[in-house]
Amino acid sequence: MTSLWIKNAAQLVTVAGNKKPRTKSEMSELGLIEDGSVFIQDGEIVAVGTTAELESHFADTDAEVVDATGRLVTPGLVDPHTHLPYGGSREREFEMRLEGATYMEIMNAGGGIHATTRMTREATEDELVEQAKKRLDSFLAHGVTTVEGKSGYGLNVETELKQLRAMKRLAAEHPVDVVPTFMGAHAVPTDYKGRENDYVEYVVNDMIPTVANEKLAVFNDVFCEMGVFTPEQSERILEAGKKYGLIPKIHADEIESYGGAELAARVGAISAEHLLKASDQGVADMAKAGVIACLLPATALYLREEAAKGRAMVDAGVAVAISTDCNPGSSPTTSMPLVMNLACISMRLTPAEALVAATYNAACAIKMEDKVGSLEVGKQGDIVMWNVKNYQELQYLFGENHVGSVWKKGVKVVG
Repeated sequence: MTSLWIKNAAQLVTVAGNKKPRTKSEMSELGLIEDGSVFIQDGEIVAVGTTAELESHFADTDAEVVDATGRLVTPGLVDPHTHLPYGGSREREFEMRLEGATYMEIMNAGGGIHATTRMTREATEDELVEQAKKRLDSFLAHGVTTVEGKSGYGLNVETELKQLRAMKRLAAEHPVDVVPTFMGAHAVPTDYKGRENDYVEYVVNDMIPTVANEKLAVFNDVFCEMGVFTPEQSERILEAGKKYGLIPKIHADEIESYGGAELAARVGAISAEHLLKASDQGVADMAKAGVIACLLPATALYLREEAAKGRAMVDAGVAVAISTDCNPGSSPTTSMPLVMNLACISMRLTPAEALVAATYNAACAIKMEDKVGSLEVGKQGDIVMWNVKNYQELQYLFGENHVGSVWKKGVKVVG
């Protein structure tokens, strides 16, 4: 039996107590414990409290003891929206955007998603695994212990399966938990141009049944956007996935207000992503339906767009999560600490709300809240010790990685 005891934390953030995504004032409730202590046994949390409280129970154990004096200790961060496995890179497009080309102009010229699709189709499964392992190493170094990963750079059955199988291997071979999402409806491939409805039928009748039969995904995502998939096409794809047990997610209202948030509420999506241009009605519908807003401030920054209205969404009663959107075209980063900083600076979340959005609410957005996202008895011992003294300082000192050590299921993986 292996035991780990982290004690004397200046602040221990537990985010404990909720059984559903946090909304409104709940997003400021961190469950702070000063002089905090957490005890992990065989990878599972068995006690959380003040150091004095745990001393009375565990003083005579032979656990490995970590002194967190002067440090902030939090749950491992959760990234609920990444495009983890892909081939190649697109640094040239960064320069093109700076020269004036728009996201959709690049995509329509064969760049963007189509460029990564070509490189991903050419890569072997082993190559995708090795490239993604490096990204997961970087996620860990930034305090992220659980990620969602999307396919969507295949746009045919063979390559979509290759991406999903790569993620299955990564989940088994790497310390980071990887939760898979099927996103065959990430774009209409170039060979289906002018036959968009035929591609929708291909996704519905060929891709989704095959993915479901191999049990390779938990979620089904679609890019509902002008020039990609219409709300009607998106609804057909999401409803088809539901019949096979795939939970709906949706890329919504990123570039234009297009009814994506409203559609998320209508189909009962667990989350809607991006939402830069979401309408007030769409936000209200999401709040009523309990759809989590997964906001991606690094993507907005990278594309030089105004960030989503995170403050207004929290105030409207929407549960907000945040993510890197790690992908090769619009957010090539693995830094959730930066994303938390940006959530405060560009979306006006408070430091407490940003931390909840990156832990518990993020876990809820990928149905992992029973295992990760908070420090509570019975959950995995996924923990970050930061080289700052409190949660405000974590968000205040932006653009730096303050991770000191990371434990995954009670095993040190960073530091």
